[in-house]
This record gives sequence, C-alpha cells and structure tokens, in this order.
Amino acid sequence: MRVLVLGAGMVGSVAAADLAATPGFDVTVADMGAASLERAGRRSGGRVRTLRADAGSRTKAAALVRRTKADLVLGALPSRFGFEVMEGVIGCRVPYVDISFMPEDFREHDRLARKAGVPVVADCGVAPGMSNMLAGWAARTLDRCDTIEILVGGLPRTRHWPWQYKAPFSHHDVIEEYVRPSRIVEGGRIVVKEALSEPELVTMPGVGTLEAFYTDGLRSLADTLKVPNMREKTMRWPGHAELMRTLRHLGLFSHEPVQVAGARVRPIDLTAKLLFPHWTYEEGEGDITVMTVRAWGTRDGRAVRLAWTLHDELDAATGFPSMSRTTAFPATSVLRLIAAGKVSKPGVHAPEALAANAGVLDAVIADQRARGVRYQAWMEEDAKAGKKPRRAPSSRGR
Repeated sequence: MRVLVLGAGMVGSVAAADLAATPGFDVTVADMGAASLERAGRRSGGRVRTLRADAGSRTKAAALVRRTKADLVLGALPSRFGFEVMEGVIGCRVPYVDISFMPEDFREHDRLARKAGVPVVADCGVAPGMSNMLAGWAARTLDRCDTIEILVGGLPRTRHWPWQYKAPFSHHDVIEEYVRPSRIVEGGRIVVKEALSEPELVTMPGVGTLEAFYTDGLRSLADTLKVPNMREKTMRWPGHAELMRTLRHLGLFSHEPVQVAGARVRPIDLTAKLLFPHWTYEEGEGDITVMTVRAWGTRDGRAVRLAWTLHDELDAATGFPSMSRTTAFPATSVLRLIAAGKVSKPGVHAPEALAANAGVLDAVIADQRARGVRYQAWMEEDAKAGKKPRRAPSSRGR
C-alpha cells in the first residue's frame, strides 16, 4: 500500500519512519527542505523514499498524491497550509489523516469527503488528538458527564533562560497558539478567553511545578460534546507565558506588515526568525510531554472521576523526541486502522468521533504502548473524599 507523508519536519519525519516500519506500506515523504528530507531518511533507516517538492496548496498537494499514486496520505504541514491541502487530498479520493492544527474549521470539508467516499481524520495528534479521543470516550461511557479538564505540555527537560521553552514543531504554529482566541465551555455555553490568560501553577509528578494557561485546545470538543463544563490549558515552565504576553503586547506576533527601513515586514515573520535559534532543540536534547485528561460525572449512580495521565520523554533508543512521538503515533495508528478498514465512514471526522467506534481507542492506545508511549487510566469514586483509585473500565464500553 502506497503511503504519502506531506511534511518532513520534527513530527512528519517520525510519522514517516513509523509508517515505513509497517508491513505492506511503501512510504514516500515530501518536503521542500533538503535537511528535513535527510533527517526523515535517517530516522527511517533509509526505508522511506524522499521527494523534494512543495505540497503547500490545494493543487500542489493533489499533484503529489497523483504523482506518487498514494493510497493513503498523512498531513504534517504547518497549520497555514492545512485547510487547503486537505481539500486537495480529498479531491483525489484518498483517505487522509492530518495533524496540522489548522486555524479553519476542518469540518467545512465534510460534505466534500462524504461525496468522495473517503474517511478523513483531522487534529489527530496528542492534544488535540488523543485528548479528544479520551474526552469523547469519557462523555460516552459516563451516565452523566459534568466536567472535562485537559492539561498538556511539551517542554525541554532542562529549563533555558529566558524563554523557558523550546519548540518541537513549527515556530509560527507555536506563536499562533498564543494569538488565537481560546474557547472553553462554562455552564453549557461557549466562552471565549484570551490566549495565555488565567495562568495558574500546577504540580506534575516527575516534572515539578509548571504554569498552565488558556490556548484554543478544545477545538471541536467545544461543540461536539454535550458536556456543560470543559476547559483545556497548555503547560510550560513558569515565566514563559508572561514573556509571550509581553511580546504579543508589543505587536511582535502581528501578521500586519509594518514599514522598516523602506521594506514591508510582517512582525510575526521577524519574531519567528529571531526566535528560531533559541527555540530549536539540539540533536538528542531531552524533552518531555505531560498530559492529564480528567472527566467528572456519574456512573451506575455513583459520583466518579475518570482520569488519564501521560508522561513521556525522548526515546534514547531511536532518538525520537517525545513531542514528535506523542503527536505522530496517534496519526500513524489511525492511518493503519483506515488501511485495515476499521475506520471507514466517509466524511471529515474530529478525533472524538472515533470513540464511538468499538475498539478503536483501545487499538490506538495499544499501538502507542508498543512504541513506549503509555497512557495510565484510572477511575475514582467520590474523588473529593480521596478514595483509592482503581483501573478505569476498558474503552470498549460498559
């Protein structure tokens, strides 16, 4: 089966390597950057074909799908290309899994995908992605789900002054998270918060004290789940959010060009360019991904809390960074399920919709566990009383 990966960045290169290790898959990865393609080839042990090409538009993506005669496509391009590229792939009538975190509502392509007769899964990374699947399953398995809370962060193992952060994917996309309005759900209503707002200190076992603040992480969850209270916060080392708010206040995240020495410059482009050397991981530098997904409600007449935790670090054996692994593997797992016919319904699907498919979440979790990414699940009765937790029920259902 011919598989095309669009984008050979930090995540795309790991996705390509993982897919290339799948029996029966013939993988090609396309990217404009020679260095990125070289990294993808190295990470796969030479098992992927590399193709230097531009996939950043509807027509260019479609041309690549036709050129490679792809049966399946995984999109790992920067967010600004995601919406248009999705349309191009769907137009070729090829199943698609995307992790671009596009600013547009990907569900606008649902009718096109249903007409083409192909399944498309968007936002299929760690968060959004796994967070959505777990939240979707919690909402389905509880008799009544009152509250869902997601806390997630990808950060360097060692803190670095002054940024307290390094970026495991496109710098433009990280900055975009700090600009987009953040939606949460309070009392059954969608409420918009400013990105980077309402910081709070949280303690993560094995990591220490982090700061959590609002970003637009709920995404499709805000209107697909009928849960009256939902919020998602991003975690960083303390101090990062205030610095980002200062840069934003200065206008350095703006897309509007300004005149500088006779040239028109977009502040965000200059900011990303200057931050790049400071936010780039060194080869083999350790990183951490931590996440908790918690859901409060009732089950069989009892007040309960479901909880999943993730603590993942750079894989010393493969050299794959944690955020690359935890983002790539949900997407590659879902692509394999599509290939096996276990995710087949035509249309554009948010990850939480997969929770309705028997065995899919279990398969995705098991697939990641086999690659060293482990989600721990718990169910607590009357969490406020601090009773001893027990294993959560299987995601196969009640």
